[in-house]
Amino acid sequence: MSEYMEHLRRLALHDDALLTAIAIDGSSFATYVIDEKTEALARIAATVALDGASASIQHVVSCALVVGATCDEIVATLEAVAPVIGAARTVVCAAKLGLALGYDVEAALE
Repeated sequence: MSEYMEHLRRLALHDDALLTAIAIDGSSFATYVIDEKTEALARIAATVALDGASASIQHVVSCALVVGATCDEIVATLEAVAPVIGAARTVVCAAKLGLALGYDVEAALE
């Protein structure tokens, strides 16, 4: 069985050991399958999709910047998920991402 199949099977079965390891240590599978920047951008996408709190968005953006993501890549990530999350959530999260990047979008609009 391929490793990705094994991971999907264990996740679908709610394998507590794997889920705990992922929650505590992060995904060991992701660590060697995708690079740190891709993983960080995926975390931004997930946080935005869940309409994460400003502090959560600040955290994932900071982590992405540390591993080499650019501001352009972070905004492109928001735009990539916009068709899935809808206009309302995109608008709200654009302001939160802006603050995390040091740009107060709402103040700039005044």
